[in-house]
Amino acid sequence: MGTQINPSTETQTAEIQRIFALQQQNQFNIGNTTAAERIAKLQRLHQAVLDYRPRLKEALYQDFRKHPSEVDMTEIYPVTAELKHAKKAVRRWMSTQRIPTPLALLGSSSYIKYEPKGVVLIVSPWNFPVNLTLGPLVSAIAAGNAVMIKPSEHTPHTAALMKQLIAECFPEDEIALVEGGITTASDLLALPFNHIFFTGAPAVGKIVMKAAAKHLTSVTLELGGKSPTIVDETADIDTAARRIAWGKFLNNGQICIAPDYTFVHESKKEAFLAAVKKYLNTFYTADAAQAPSYARMVNHHHFNRVKGYVEDAVAKGAKIEVGGNFQDKQDYIAPTVLTQVPLDAALMTEEIFGPVLPVYGFTNLTEVIDLINSREKPLALYIFSKSQQNIRQIMNNTRAGGTCINHNAVHFYNTNLPFGGSNNSGMGKSHGRYGFEEFSNARGVLKQHIPNALELLLPPYTDFKQKLMDLTVKYF
Repeated sequence: MGTQINPSTETQTAEIQRIFALQQQNQFNIGNTTAAERIAKLQRLHQAVLDYRPRLKEALYQDFRKHPSEVDMTEIYPVTAELKHAKKAVRRWMSTQRIPTPLALLGSSSYIKYEPKGVVLIVSPWNFPVNLTLGPLVSAIAAGNAVMIKPSEHTPHTAALMKQLIAECFPEDEIALVEGGITTASDLLALPFNHIFFTGAPAVGKIVMKAAAKHLTSVTLELGGKSPTIVDETADIDTAARRIAWGKFLNNGQICIAPDYTFVHESKKEAFLAAVKKYLNTFYTADAAQAPSYARMVNHHHFNRVKGYVEDAVAKGAKIEVGGNFQDKQDYIAPTVLTQVPLDAALMTEEIFGPVLPVYGFTNLTEVIDLINSREKPLALYIFSKSQQNIRQIMNNTRAGGTCINHNAVHFYNTNLPFGGSNNSGMGKSHGRYGFEEFSNARGVLKQHIPNALELLLPPYTDFKQKLMDLTVKYF
């Protein structure tokens, strides 16, 4: 890179408060921008992402050896797709939405005006630092907000580069990125933002929500959890194995919507394990440590965390089918598949967020559904099946933020679908129109043109007025 990047340091409290005050003063100027002006901002961000693309690839490689092609697939493309979609649709999203008015209110008209929430905060994670920072930013800009951004301190090269990108595109009284860790996050959460968009772990999401409650700030929480995958006896096993191996080990498994654990029908389990091993060799060779396409754990803390999960499972009787190799100096964990993992092992009680896949056999689909439902609602649930009856049974008797049928993770790429969790896996939705609405207040407006029937029912109340009320309640 042309610019030397230093690890992020905490942003001073006074600096955070200064920027927040500037954005508060400027929020109505931003909120009153036209669709054309917002499109111009989105275009400016779009061009900057393209201009910074080579440097973003290098920064992400420095942060956790993410392959440049994987950066394009999982970081750049989702943002540019979101930008293209918003630029085409924002005029329609912003337009006044006329709605029907009841006959009892004859003489008036009603509409919805989508107005920006005001000054908003985006707190983004380290696993997809570009995608999960700039994606929500697109929605916030489209909705007309002033924005403060706090990216993760665990990807400092990428955070510092995004700070440069944002500063080149926008004045700080409109959009500003501040670097730092827990202290910076705490200072930000103490401020009375009008909305907070947080992506991260459920435990931290609870902290964010608690802080937001002090100001009655609305929140969008994009969280995670343990996303189950079901492969039934009718599924195409080779295709299922290839897609699950991709979805699980992409980004070294550090994906909130990665298949966390998998149930495979006993009649197909051995074939599935053999096919997963085959595709792991295809994707990353027999020694993934030497494969440029295979990323690393983001830091040593997370390396030790996932390594500890595997060691705990093996100590409790789990069997390693594939992988199980670790290199401390590189924060390298081989693509690992285990069977016979006890349900009380850490691998099955904690979100794995790493390149480790527990696989279970099953014969009774109802028992699988019951097990899934005994746990928190997942961010995603994946079904591989050709049986419409089985698909209906799973869909009707489980709950999840999103689902792919005969694939995994790719629903994130569809900007026309709402993306988000439910309860422990999150609240609120993002992407496309859903993201725009998340950063907007749907302001209901009724305009009176001529006197309506309610004018006849004002005090003092009489028997005649009661009869009119009776007619209104019964017929209108």
